[in-house]
Amino acid sequence: MFLCVCAAMSTSMSSTSASSQLNKTLCAHYLSLPQGGLCQVTYVWIDGSGEGLRSKTRTMESEPCDVEDVPEWIFDGSSTSQAESTKSDMLLVPVRMFRDPFALDPNKLVLCEVLKYDREPADTNLRHACNKIMEKVKDFHPWFGMEQEYTLLGVDGHPYAWPTKGYPKPQGPYYCGVGADRAFGRDIVDCHYKACLYAGIKISGSNAEVMPSQWEFQVGPCEGIEIADHLWMARFLLHRVCEDFGVIATLDPKPMVGNWNGAGCHTNFSTETTRAEGGLEHIETAIEKLRLHHAEHIGVSDPHGGQDNQRRLTGFHETSKIHEFSAGVANRTASIRIPLQVDLDKRGYLEDRRPAANCDPYAVTAAIIIPALWWSCGDPDLL
Repeated sequence: MFLCVCAAMSTSMSSTSASSQLNKTLCAHYLSLPQGGLCQVTYVWIDGSGEGLRSKTRTMESEPCDVEDVPEWIFDGSSTSQAESTKSDMLLVPVRMFRDPFALDPNKLVLCEVLKYDREPADTNLRHACNKIMEKVKDFHPWFGMEQEYTLLGVDGHPYAWPTKGYPKPQGPYYCGVGADRAFGRDIVDCHYKACLYAGIKISGSNAEVMPSQWEFQVGPCEGIEIADHLWMARFLLHRVCEDFGVIATLDPKPMVGNWNGAGCHTNFSTETTRAEGGLEHIETAIEKLRLHHAEHIGVSDPHGGQDNQRRLTGFHETSKIHEFSAGVANRTASIRIPLQVDLDKRGYLEDRRPAANCDPYAVTAAIIIPALWWSCGDPDLL
């Protein structure tokens, strides 16, 4: 387990968890023991909050070759805010499988949909509806890329490496910064990146963000439902890596009040048409369709109907105003940004800057694709 042998970070016991102080060398010994041909499979799912992730592990007699080889499993939904105690059994239905960067090969991580006892989708199972939509529009080959911002906190809830009393220097030197006085927690970021690569997640980059102790990783491009599956598993790995280091990764859209940037999940979207010669015209048409659904899209920009995002989308700190739709080339204060290179090439993708860091990517990608593609396919069932 490579995370167990990563060097401990020089932070005080008060800001890191007690479990992170356990003997990692001893841990590595047990994790290196042979498994006798058996395989550990860890099931991962979204809980009743629509934000939290849960997991549990079972033993299989052999390594599964595909997700279809992994059986369904039951869990107690009353303990995850997903069911009442009188009907608490809920189903975990495996949908995508990854390599396990913690227990290593041949062990697996499996992302699951959650079904109620009657096999209807759980309330926070937004994948079920999203997948139906993605199937309808698959001939347009929709690509997505999502930029996940997050903030590192100590277990005391204070931003990691910030002064115990007071604040760090103002924003400016931290974005993509290098140096002990500018980049806080890079060990965590690097370990998460490698864990994603090992798992098979389509992570495409990472960087330090504008607020100190805030970072970003990017997933994609992915086609259709794959983007949300990979982002959810990348989030699981982030929380799991942070657990090893004894710190917390929060996806709160505005973790610090004041003159500090919030955290978003900017979503890039394109189709075969927008990527082709002259695609800019189709991007502009799609933007006008998105304009008509602005209030609806704000409603799915975070798990609480836009209430979380209201603290972030103020028109300041590289954001648009929450109740006003806007678009522009190279404009990071717009709802929708057309990147400069896209404008120059006259084809490519658009960037939706409205989704909050804690958004559900199933809800966001489905919401974008419906109006953006309806004008092309004319299918009233999409709306």
